Amino acid sequence: MSEYGLCAIVTGSASGLGAATALLLAKDGARLVINYSSSRTDAETIAEACRNAGAAEVLVVQGDVSSDEDCKRIVAAAGSWGKLDVLINNAGITKHVPHHTLDGLSADDFQQIYAVNTIGPYQMIRAAQSLLEANVQVCGVTAAVVNISSVAGINGDGSSLAYVASKGALNVMTLSLAKALAPAIRVNTVCPGYVDTLWYAKRCGEARAKEVRDLMAEKAALKIVSSAMDIAHLVHFLASSASSHMTGECVRMDAGLHLIR
Repeated sequence: MSEYGLCAIVTGSASGLGAATALLLAKDGARLVINYSSSRTDAETIAEACRNAGAAEVLVVQGDVSSDEDCKRIVAAAGSWGKLDVLINNAGITKHVPHHTLDGLSADDFQQIYAVNTIGPYQMIRAAQSLLEANVQVCGVTAAVVNISSVAGINGDGSSLAYVASKGALNVMTLSLAKALAPAIRVNTVCPGYVDTLWYAKRCGEARAKEVRDLMAEKAALKIVSSAMDIAHLVHFLASSASSHMTGECVRMDAGLHLIR
């Protein structure tokens, strides 16, 4: 896959890891679809940053990946390119509920979290399948899907049981889809640990965010916390030709948190 002129969709790319990944792809001269669910202002800001970074074309598309029709509309925006090199399923949600508080999660909570975190990536891949497969005919190379999961889907620790379950399901779905869509499409997943973004501070306040940041740095074997850009470099690698012999992998990147018991 040539990183120059490549065509990519990044869901949930108005901020955080999605935005950081879009910026790296923009530096390769990519054509990009920036997707957002609620804040067009944030999405347009990232889109402009991508244009300034060297993107060949940037389209901004609103859409909620839990809606199959929205997934089709997001993918349709890339239709004029005639192919799709990369689909990055980054959009995700959670609800913070201690795991022992079983009454803290309703069936609706589970269904909403699954709808975005697990069914959403499936719907996006299904909607994009023909464009991804066309990449082989147009360029002669395999297309790439990169799902953004979490170590929560591996170790069972996370913001809520619903979140953990949704990411565990995404990890297993990655294996199944890698088998089903080969050899035309590679499917891999990134499983970050704690990622230091503005998301937590906006919801819990900067003081609490600093407490969590310091705690995670202390717990991690490497004594650091990961930024969105740190994780984005791994996503970029899995989207690029440098990982052309990788599929069906769930790659953990957590600064060594899993080494501490």
